[in-house]
Amino acid sequence: MMNAANQRPDLIDVLRKAREQLPGDPAFGDPLSVSGPGGPRAVARAADKLVGDSPSAAREIGFGALQVWQAMLERVGRGKGSQEVTIMFTDLVSFSSWSLTAGDEATLELLRRVAKAIEPPVAEYGGHVVKRMGDGVMAVFPSADGAVRAAVAAKRNLERVEIGDYRPRMRMGLHTGSPREIGGDWLGVDVTVAARVMEAGGNGNTMISQATLSALGADTLAELGLGAKPYRRSFFAAPLNGVPEDLRIFRLTRS
Repeated sequence: MMNAANQRPDLIDVLRKAREQLPGDPAFGDPLSVSGPGGPRAVARAADKLVGDSPSAAREIGFGALQVWQAMLERVGRGKGSQEVTIMFTDLVSFSSWSLTAGDEATLELLRRVAKAIEPPVAEYGGHVVKRMGDGVMAVFPSADGAVRAAVAAKRNLERVEIGDYRPRMRMGLHTGSPREIGGDWLGVDVTVAARVMEAGGNGNTMISQATLSALGADTLAELGLGAKPYRRSFFAAPLNGVPEDLRIFRLTRS
């Protein structure tokens, strides 16, 4: 009887709608969800191991509790780890519109070439890819210097990638903080900030937060022939949600 109730579609639907009224990310548990503070997929995967991935009332109740828990942690500033790392997010500009006309075969070939361009520098400079998200990746580095050097090398490699007459452009975002590592993933406010820093990259810029700029060696940017120009959001640009009000972002430029 209890198992039958657990699988009732009407009950599951009611609980799922109830979760939309709770604090936190209501997409918690969606394997395609990468939005919202704290990287909900990390904890969602842990919950899946306990309640399974089939729709059920128990699953929705469990995700609701975790959703509220994560929102509370972020609100009071907890959920941080003890290790400082630099988080990198990447994203191909206008990739979706190009792939619609290019077709699956060309799209997959492009993604393979992009991965070969950007992932080796990540490993070379001490980082590792946490997850791949379609046309982008999230990577973590033990140092800001390594992250910036990897970003520069990846962008240089990407200049040689071309499919037909399409040359991909990539925006990148770097932020340094202390997220918490759980089950091979990382979550916390700093992960959200890194993703938002990337979003400020527009049509292919490399952006870094003030925290990352401050963590760089004194001569790192000069050695790379780079400068850091303060980012000012244009009047028509959408505001960056889920970040501290005093967040400062810089665009890396050739000096």
